Amino acid sequence: MSSSSTAPPAKPPMRDALVASAFRLFLERGYEQTTVDDIVALAGVGRRSFFRYFPSKEDVVFPDHEGCLADMTAFLAASDPECEPVRRVCDAARLVLRMYAENPTFSVQRYRLTKKVPGLRAYELSVVWRYERALAEYLRGRYAGRPDGTLRADVIAAAVVAAHNNALRSWLRSDGEGDAAAPVDHALGYVQAAFGTEAAGPAPGGASAALFGGPVEHPDDVVVLVSRRDAPLWRVVQEIETAFGRA
Repeated sequence: MSSSSTAPPAKPPMRDALVASAFRLFLERGYEQTTVDDIVALAGVGRRSFFRYFPSKEDVVFPDHEGCLADMTAFLAASDPECEPVRRVCDAARLVLRMYAENPTFSVQRYRLTKKVPGLRAYELSVVWRYERALAEYLRGRYAGRPDGTLRADVIAAAVVAAHNNALRSWLRSDGEGDAAAPVDHALGYVQAAFGTEAAGPAPGGASAALFGGPVEHPDDVVVLVSRRDAPLWRVVQEIETAFGRA
């Protein structure tokens, strides 16, 4: 009669073990009170192993962003030239959402920790800026040669990031309850309605419909906007939105 034995559970990869050890200590002691030596001692490895994976203590808080940024860049680079660019960058932003949604517990812990530590908030802003830059670079290529192409690319990239993060933070504040995709899809829908072109029809007069990329509900209406030449774009957009709201 043969006997069977149960194999011990496999150890997590060293990188994952370092992240788990770091967050355990951050939650128990606080971020500022935890050192790299404390983390490696709990993980049972040496300092050299830590710095092989993470250049600094801040990086262990955001272990997945480098990979996600690489995935986003590759996703945009593989875009079909015929695809609608605003929809494409919105889909690229959903890759970031997927990263957060794959591990809600960790994502909520990181959100709470980042809120408490000013240095981590600054680090997070630098990460967000890199995502925004990746989106803007793709859009600049798609809008190259158009009037205000660079401006349009930068504004849309900023809008995508703002919409995504607004919905994502709302989900994180709810402790990661419910479907994270629904509020993000709703927020990104605003960006696509404002700047996308897939649903756009011919725009009488051109300017307002071309800016927002949506169908003209009242083709016989004419909206005339008077604005200063040096007015910022956000102010022009606000005035157009107000005009359409009254139409």
